[in-house]
Amino acid sequence: MEQVSLDINGKKTQVSIEKNWTLLFVLREVLGLTGAKCGCSTGDCGACKVIIDGEAVNSCLVLARNLEGKKIETIEGLSNGTELHPIQQAFIDAGAVQCGYCTPGMVMSAKALLDRIENPTEEEIRNNGISNNLCRCTGYVKIVEAIRLAARRMMEQRPGERRRRAEWES
Repeated sequence: MEQVSLDINGKKTQVSIEKNWTLLFVLREVLGLTGAKCGCSTGDCGACKVIIDGEAVNSCLVLARNLEGKKIETIEGLSNGTELHPIQQAFIDAGAVQCGYCTPGMVMSAKALLDRIENPTEEEIRNNGISNNLCRCTGYVKIVEAIRLAARRMMEQRPGERRRRAEWES
């Protein structure tokens, strides 16, 4: 076993790991952070998405030992304890959650996208946001609606910043 210091949701955590343990394994089995799901273990489904240094990443493909000094964000770190993150709330309000298995990965992909693009188009959401996330329950329409709703709400929370004009009814 080796020691590694991980920065998860803004908190430094020392963990003892085996050299072949993935971040997904460490999150779920060592740290008890079970939001990221194991859907395929091959990086195809996106259920295990987390954000590493601003990029949405499949945690089943990343070795934990390579993440020292990287900023890791998980679904558990989004809410502030008393209220949901605007993306999480938008998924609920838009009816974008069905079975819920893919939802943490979708939300984390959406957050990475909205951190880069304040007001993405539907094409940007589909091609740059959730294209590597699979959902077996929906046709993605409600998920796209939720991300657009979250973008609008997040822009409204940032008064005074320059905003791209949105066409929300399209």
